[in-house]
Amino acid sequence: MDPGLFAQYVVIAIAVAVSAAVVARKQFPGGVRRLRLACALPLVREGRPDWMRKLGRRIAPAPRASGPNCAGCDNCGPSG
Repeated sequence: MDPGLFAQYVVIAIAVAVSAAVVARKQFPGGVRRLRLACALPLVREGRPDWMRKLGRRIAPAPRASGPNCAGCDNCGPSG
């Protein structure tokens, strides 16, 4: 395969992957959050190497406020 053609395929594959990630994040935020949690949890367990735990903390989504009064409306954050 010609190197120029291979480079074009790589660029197109990256563009498609980024586009799919943006659409997933916009259309399915709960699913993306669950996927990030599922990927991060095995990495942050005790006994893992330090670099793996750092990667897991980076992948993990920000914690959500929850409790008995939280109805899930996403309006409990700071305003402004």
